[in-house]
Amino acid sequence: MNTKRLTIARTVVACYVALSLLSLLALGILSTVAPHEAAVAAWIRGSIVAATGILMFVFATQAVRGSSRGLLRWRIVTAVMMVAIAVVVSIPGLLPPWFVVEQIVCGLLLLTAGTLILPRRKASG
Repeated sequence: MNTKRLTIARTVVACYVALSLLSLLALGILSTVAPHEAAVAAWIRGSIVAATGILMFVFATQAVRGSSRGLLRWRIVTAVMMVAIAVVVSIPGLLPPWFVVEQIVCGLLLLTAGTLILPRRKASG
């Protein structure tokens, strides 16, 4: 796998982690000033996204260093989280609107990373 592609994808995952941690911070602030915008579901989802983001960054670092197992784990977690995000944002009223937007941005970041870390198919012929 191309190390440059992995390094770029790891940077995208770092952005995903930063966004998810900022969202937890926002939830903490909103719990005080606008509790209706800090739903329990958002706390749970935000915690899961942050935790898996940190795991993905660890796997990404392993992959950049040449670990095929780290790359496999990274691919699996990325795919699972993309599906989970798609499902969660499609459930009306589950999350506050601002958090739905955050999840969509997280999904787009993962889609970007996923396209960089998936194996490239060679054209036949």
